[in-house]
Amino acid sequence: MGGNSPGGDDAATTDRFADDPAFAVHEGGKLSVTATRPIESIADLALTYTPGVARVSSAIAAEPELARRFTWAPRVVAVVSDGTAVLGLGDIGPTASLPVMEGKACLFREFADLSAVPVVLSTTDVDAIVETVAAIAPSFGGINLEDISAPRCFEIEARLRDRLDIPVMHDDQHGTAIVVLAALRNAAKVVGRELGDLRVVVAGAGAAGVACTKILVEAGIGDIAVADSKGVLHAGRDDLTPMKQWLVANTNRAGYAGTMVGALEGADVYLGLSGGSVPESAIASMAPDCIVFSLANPTPEVDPEMAAKYAAVVATGRSDLPNQINNVLAFPGVFRGAIDAGATSITEEMKLAAATAIADVVGDEVRADYVVPSPLDRRVAEAVAAAVGACAREQGVTR
Repeated sequence: MGGNSPGGDDAATTDRFADDPAFAVHEGGKLSVTATRPIESIADLALTYTPGVARVSSAIAAEPELARRFTWAPRVVAVVSDGTAVLGLGDIGPTASLPVMEGKACLFREFADLSAVPVVLSTTDVDAIVETVAAIAPSFGGINLEDISAPRCFEIEARLRDRLDIPVMHDDQHGTAIVVLAALRNAAKVVGRELGDLRVVVAGAGAAGVACTKILVEAGIGDIAVADSKGVLHAGRDDLTPMKQWLVANTNRAGYAGTMVGALEGADVYLGLSGGSVPESAIASMAPDCIVFSLANPTPEVDPEMAAKYAAVVATGRSDLPNQINNVLAFPGVFRGAIDAGATSITEEMKLAAATAIADVVGDEVRADYVVPSPLDRRVAEAVAAAVGACAREQGVTR
């Protein structure tokens, strides 16, 4: 029999992970809750809890908006997942997803000075997730949906946006899309082109692929084709989900019905959001001075060294290579700006403003290996928050 610990023999459990520094960082979890004021006397206790707290609760009951001033809720984000699409690991379940959600909460604190609470759910039922999140929403100032698989993620986000009067964003969709647009704006500058001149091929019609396509269409991209595992989406296919039907109606102007590799011939931009691999011949067939964003992580769909033989700008999702497309450039500032402004939602215009703000941090320093800022650049969250907050106020979607 093992020892008293859940993992069996204590020494064996310790030895299994002793040589991996990642486990040391996660020992005991990465988060804690701390009080903002000490309780050192009976007077402190009486003000922090009963009877003093009753006066505050009564005031909020009479004027609910006072909760924005006298509770932590408005500056706390719920990081909600069901564990069905975690990183590149796939459907690993809620418990295994918890370290990722804790990490996300750490990034909210580090880059936006917002508290965040991981909420992992032991259900994949759309109705149950929507009802649960709606029920706990009064405790939070924003809802960051995370690592929920497509196509369920689209319905969950849409229904929660309709139900709640606080910012709701599925980061796997929109965080990725915001940073991709920022990077593409600057990559276009490097090659001396306008967004409206570019033809893009998107590999992947999941959450990130759909959101990236939508934001590029909103930004005025020249043309865009989206491919899933069966080829480019077009009107002649009979296997289209409602979201893929939207993509067909708004992309692929030429009605191309072939493969993703075929669509790359003469294309200006490859945007990989699907995994797998792309042959060198396909990248070689792209237009001169093309742009390759190969974002599968840890193994990009297009080998970056190979891509550099043909492309003027190459970006990946990896931190050890130039031009990392990292969602941390977007979501902390987006939620901080929306919450500071008292926004009741996150609009498409706010996302576009965030992308412009990220691109502008690079500014005149833009070059082939620097089209997006470093994920550690502290200017980014401030710039994004300011742009998102200003846009929310201009649109009148604030309290």
